[in-house]
Amino acid sequence: MSASAESRPPVAAPPAAPAPAAPSSSPAFPAASGGRARRLLDWRLRFVSLGVVWGFSFLFMKVGNEAFAPLQVTLGRLVFGTAVLAAAVVVRRERLPRSPRTWAHLAVSAFFLNALPFSLFAVSEQTISSVLAGMCNAASPLFSILVSLVALSEDRPSRQRLAGVGIGFVGVLVVLGAWQGFSGEDPKGTLMALAAACSYAVGWAYVRRTVAGGGDSHLASSTGQLLVGTVEMLLVTPFFTSMPSSFPLRSVLSVVALGALGTGLAFLVQYGLVAEKGPTIGVMVTYLVPIVATTAGVLLLGESLSWNEPVGAVVILAGAALTQLRPGSLPLGRGARRAGGGGSGRR
Repeated sequence: MSASAESRPPVAAPPAAPAPAAPSSSPAFPAASGGRARRLLDWRLRFVSLGVVWGFSFLFMKVGNEAFAPLQVTLGRLVFGTAVLAAAVVVRRERLPRSPRTWAHLAVSAFFLNALPFSLFAVSEQTISSVLAGMCNAASPLFSILVSLVALSEDRPSRQRLAGVGIGFVGVLVVLGAWQGFSGEDPKGTLMALAAACSYAVGWAYVRRTVAGGGDSHLASSTGQLLVGTVEMLLVTPFFTSMPSSFPLRSVLSVVALGALGTGLAFLVQYGLVAEKGPTIGVMVTYLVPIVATTAGVLLLGESLSWNEPVGAVVILAGAALTQLRPGSLPLGRGARRAGGGGSGRR
């Protein structure tokens, strides 16, 4: 996420915290109804496929950067991603949102969940490896907890979740090799990748406060969001880039795959997963992304890997997993608290 990916991209957010953003993030709208694809493919296969596609998104961005400016890579990603979702809207005979207020909120969410993080990741990969970018993306749930403290007053993170945030950011420092000056990686590029992960968190918080739970379908709203994000990039890109001098097939196919697979098709797959297995499964996909991104970067792009990067990534994922555990969140536990008059039960 997809996806940067990265997405950042259409999963119903867990009640207590925004879903971690993968390379392609989209707003937390109601889960999709049943679909034929879910009956044809086991959810485990779709789960792994989603992690693979989002993990490869960082490789696709790296290869796209070989021929195109980062903003052009982002624009292409949004164009092809929007095309896939628009086709799905037509096939399912759904209707895009009509309320001007909804479109205004979608414009803000498109900026923080698509245009900004996609661009930051693409720019960062000019100077850092796709491996490191994928690992920085894993910090999204950690930023989500911090943002929720400020933006979502109903969230009261437990000591366990705050400990998870602390552990996760220790992992970030290990990945960066803070004791030896970023392990030779470009500090500016690394900070851009982390800023992209933080942008996902801000976008999710905004969506939860303004868009989630609206009357429009999740597919129509997500399509509208990508459409607005595409327009935003169309307005900006010409002022900062010039027409590419060539269109090598390798880079063109990477951008097409980044948009059509890592942004468009991945959205549709995640819809089904969340509807069938709940938002927790949608969250867990994020933990596969740095593993796939690292494997793809090392084996296919020949990128180097220092010992501290995989070790730090494991620490980040452990901290992120800890933030997702909610003691006493089982129905029986909530019922017991209600019976005792201990709260509203809203999580």
